[in-house]
Parts: sequence; C-alpha cells; structure tokens
Amino acid sequence: MPPVPTRLLPGRQSPLGAHWDGLGVNFAVFSAHAERIELCLFDAAGRRELARLPMPECTDEVWHGYLPEARPGQLYGYRAYGPYEPRQGHRFNPHKLLLDPYARQISGEVRWSDALFGYRVGAGRADLTFDRRDSAPAMPKSVVVDDSFHWGDDRPPCIPWDRTVIYEAHVRGLTMLRKEIAPRERGTFAALADPRFIDHLQRLGITALELLPIQSFLQDRFLVSKGLRNYWGYSTLGFFAPEPRYLIEPWMRNELKVAVRRLHAAGIEVIMDVVYNHTCEGSEMGPTLSWRGFDNASYYRAMPDEPRYLINDTGTGNTINISHPRVLQMVMDSLRYWVEQYHVDGFRFDLGTILGREPGGFDQGSGFFDAIRQDPVLSRVKLISEPWDIGPGGYQVGNHPPGWSEWNDRYRDGVRRFWRGDSAMRSDLAARLTGSAELFDRRRRRPWASVNFLASHDGYTLHDLNTYEQRHNETNGEDNHDGHSNNHSNNWGVEGETDDPAINATRQSVMRAMLATLFVSAGTPMLLGGDEMMRTQLGNNNAYCQDNEVSWFDWTRAATPEAEALQRFTARCIALRHRLPPLRPAIFLHGGAEVRPGLSDTDWFDQNGQAMMPKAWNEPEARTLTLRRATGAEDGSVDATLLLLNADGAAHDFTLPAPTMDWIIVLDTANPEAEEFRAEGGSVPVAAHSVVLLATRLPSL
Repeated sequence: MPPVPTRLLPGRQSPLGAHWDGLGVNFAVFSAHAERIELCLFDAAGRRELARLPMPECTDEVWHGYLPEARPGQLYGYRAYGPYEPRQGHRFNPHKLLLDPYARQISGEVRWSDALFGYRVGAGRADLTFDRRDSAPAMPKSVVVDDSFHWGDDRPPCIPWDRTVIYEAHVRGLTMLRKEIAPRERGTFAALADPRFIDHLQRLGITALELLPIQSFLQDRFLVSKGLRNYWGYSTLGFFAPEPRYLIEPWMRNELKVAVRRLHAAGIEVIMDVVYNHTCEGSEMGPTLSWRGFDNASYYRAMPDEPRYLINDTGTGNTINISHPRVLQMVMDSLRYWVEQYHVDGFRFDLGTILGREPGGFDQGSGFFDAIRQDPVLSRVKLISEPWDIGPGGYQVGNHPPGWSEWNDRYRDGVRRFWRGDSAMRSDLAARLTGSAELFDRRRRRPWASVNFLASHDGYTLHDLNTYEQRHNETNGEDNHDGHSNNHSNNWGVEGETDDPAINATRQSVMRAMLATLFVSAGTPMLLGGDEMMRTQLGNNNAYCQDNEVSWFDWTRAATPEAEALQRFTARCIALRHRLPPLRPAIFLHGGAEVRPGLSDTDWFDQNGQAMMPKAWNEPEARTLTLRRATGAEDGSVDATLLLLNADGAAHDFTLPAPTMDWIIVLDTANPEAEEFRAEGGSVPVAAHSVVLLATRLPSL
C-alpha cells in the first residue's frame, strides 16, 4: 500500500474538477468566500478518511493542488473553512464533507442523518446554530475517473429538426419489467443498448430518445421517510456524474457510452433532460452536501435584503444563481462534458425560463442564452426548454431566442380539449395544427420551435387521459392533493378501467385520433414513452415518487392485441409524417402563398367543403374541421394533404373541397388497419371521434 501523502503540490487552477494526467491528479474547485479548503482522501470503500490536505494555492478564486501518483478510482471530498454567517448568506462548516461540484463519478449514497445539516436540526434558533458533527460517514464520495473510451466511427445522426420525432422515457422504467433482459441489466444504461428496445424505437419511426434526468440525483429525505423514492430525478446531486443506480456496477461508467453508440448506429439521437435551475440542497433549511458548503452566497440566488433566505422560483427551495460567472461556467462546462464525452445530441432544460432570468426578469439576451448561442460545441446540438416556472414572469412560451425549441403546453391543452368535445375549439386547434405560429413565428424561427405533445412524464399518460377524470395519487402520500387538478381529461362514462365494450371503443377511437393529430401537426412531435402501448399509471398524474409498477413499462400489457394494434397505428402515423412533406413544413404556412393557381399552401374548410368564414371559427357546437396543405417540390411537383377531423360523437360526411383532385385515403383512424385506397365521389365519411387523412401528388406543370 503506498504511503499516505502529506501535502499537495501547487497544481493549476484550470480545468475545474479532478483530472488525471497519467502521473497524478490535479484538483481545482471554486470558492470566492472560503478562507481555506482541504482535500480529503478516502479508502476504496469510502469509509475511512486517510488524509486531509490543505489546498496550497488559490488563483482567481479557484483553489487548486496537485497530488502525484494519484490515479483513477481515488475517492475524495472537500472541507471548506470560512464564515458561518447565515444572515450574510455564508454557511461554511468544515465539519461537513462536500462533494466536488465537478465530480464525474459519485460513489455511495447519502445516508440521511441530522449530521448532514450545517446547523443543529430542531434547535430553537434553527439555521443560525452551528453543527459540529462530521458528516463524512453519511456522505457519498467523489471519484477520480479516466474518461477515455474508444468511440470508433461514431457520428451524431444530425437528424434535421423537421424530421425529428422525440420519444420521452425513463431509463429505469423502460426495462424494469422486460423479462427478456437479464435481471442485473434491467433499469440500467446497458438495457438501452438492448437490440429489442432499439428495434422497438425503429419500428415506430422514432428519431430521438429523450431521457428523464440521468445526472446523479438525491433520494430526498421526505420521500425516504415515507418509504418512497425520487423516481423522476429532478433533484441533482452531481451535474457531471451519471446516476449510479443506472449502472450495473459503479465502475462500469461506459455503459451509457455504449448505449449512445448503438443508438447512433441505429440513427437515433439521445437527448438529456437536465436540471440546472436548482440543486438537491433545498432551501436554507436544507442539508450541506456540496455547493452550499463551498460558497452559498455565490451558487444560489438570495433575497436581496435578507441573504439568509434563498429565492425559490423553482418550487424546490433554491434557485441557482446563473448570473454568477463561475456558476454559469459550471453549467456550460457540464453541458459540453456530456456532448464531448458522452456524445449526447441535445438537452431538454427543466424550468428553462430560470436560466434566462436576469435581475430584471426573463431576458432573451441573458448571459446563459448568449453563452449557448456562441459556443462552438453547444450551438450545434438540439436545445429544448420547458418555458415556465413559478417565479415572476415565469410563463414564456414562444419567447425564447432563435435556436431553441420549447415545450408547448398550449398545444397539449388545445388538442386535449378539442378531442374531449369542448365547445368553440376550432380556432385554437387550427393554430396548434399549423405550428402555433402566433407564439413562435418571429425572428425567423421555424415550426420545429414548437415541441408538440399530448402527454409527458408530468401528468396523465394518453391512456389515463381517456380513462380518468380525477387524479388518483393516493400512494404519493400527500392526501391526493398533489398533481394537476385540471387535466382536460375524459373517462367517457366510467372512472377507471371497464369491461364496457362501447366505452372502450370510444377510448380507443379518441386515442387514435389524438395520436394522428400529433403527427400531422406542424412542429416537433414528442411521444410519451408507452403511450403507443396503452401504458397506464392507474390514474396517478404525478408519479414522481413511484419507482415501481405504477411507473414502469408493462411489457406484458404491451403484448395484448389492443396494445399491439396501437403500436402499429402509431408507427403508421409516424411513417406518414416522414413520407408526406405537408405534414412537416419547414416554414410557417399562413395561406398567403399559392403553390399552384387556385391552390394555397394552407386552406380551411367546414365539413361541407366550404371555405371557413370568420364567424364559423367560433361556432360553439361545431366540432368538425378540414385542413388542406400543399407544398412544392424542387422538380415542380406539388404534394398536398387533406385532413378531416371529427370530434363529434356522431359520424359525418365531409364534402371534398374544390378543386377536384385525385385523392388517396392514407389513414382513417376508425379503420386503423385499412389499406390505402382512392377516394371515390365527392365526399368521405368520417366516424365519430375520428380523423381521415388524404394525400395526393400533382405532377409538375
């Protein structure tokens, strides 16, 4: 066993984190207000502290030192000395072991104890007290790593935005119940590389897999105390480290890289859902695990007149101070790390408005947006924002700068309400079908800026949306008060599952109509993983803490005839989207341009084939609509589609609008297995709660 080192060499202030150069490891960590920082070395089990070595140098507020002979696998942490003055925003406590904010691997889990808090829990003066217990036994440890990996000829698929189809899913939930996968691999990154899962995505026509948070996250104390788990992962413990639970073994960090490599080989991009708006440390009453202990006043936004208290625009207790240059650097370094070392193809930013919020409010020219836009690595990947938070001016759908896409909840709600049968929804649906131009058509943005979805991880699944009208979140332990109360759902006659064939037929019809609507809409479609196979969460619309069968994919259910039929139907819809250019226009179509004499790029009609008049748009009981789109090709030919929508509870005959064309019925949601056939006569029957799509190609003149 090598001798325990007694001191560090000066080392370098850059790059931040722990970096092995073949001869030793350079350690560097930021703190503007610390008075001293110690590097703590641990044995391989992480239980015994071997040495505390003062960081010998501090340059530009970065503490650094070099440890000769150290190598990958070394476990470490830090202790930071400085003022414990909560009223001034400072919470230094050297009795608390700190994870490296740049740790690229984390060993062990947080074992909840009052010793993790910088103050004496339960004391009358609360966080103004000072706790002297050592937190190291309860803390995970940072690990020195070697990032080398042989990527071979891996290349990003670089799928154009207008051809992108996103599948949102959870690493663990995807395969925990997949019996064909070895038990030790289920719920891990390794299972993402399983050919059966990749084949499933390819059969559907998916081009991008969007994964819920895979960065290391905390199992929150309030959940652990109730016997629950943080399933979704929106409580980040390490911005550079993969979640250890998703690894077969802690040292097998390359499993994720192998999965990305195989997904890329199949032409599928990988998008990470990331959380840079807050950390897992919670409010000022939360534990001291990393950032709080290094420099609470720099890492978090505090109340201007009372820096003891943190601003809570996230609803989680704290808000990262993205305006601070070193905090912004941490976020940018983290994003680049995942692109360069893991070859991910994009990011979805949780509560993305917070990243654009400057002291004066949300700003399209914020430091974060500007930094991303000029970055040679990050400016070329897909960037998606969840454009809302609970802070002031927190709803910013459509207001992000060029280069960004945004989750469009207006699309979700409008489509749900139309197919539920709400009154006066024609006008709203028309806007959603054409890319929500009133929100996104500015600054030369394209329709793909709108990420359209029917359901996401947060809320009902598509099946539950048509099975439950009331949330059923009792197992979350919050007296069913959590989750959204207004979901625009419809149970179609019975709350929950039923054997009534008429109700089940209606539910199936509406699900198919909604899926068809999603894939014929301008914008970027996102499918919630499992919606293609009737996945249910038993009416739970806030399953963030359900790491069990409530959230996991039921692959046995997916093999039922009804679920297999829905998978085939979903794949057919996606294939039509890939095949028919008018369904995925590259620019906003407003009906102002003629692609042929008498044929505009966009035209609207009622079910009688008559052009929509202004007063018809808001007819309260009208639940039918016809949309014709046409786009020209380089060879002079024209592709046209005719979309017939009937959200009424009765069937209707739709008159085909002039001019007469040689239409082919390519999809009828009431007859999902029917082959394509030529439309005969001047009208087409459309069943209740159904969509019919027709297409034609006009030769060049």
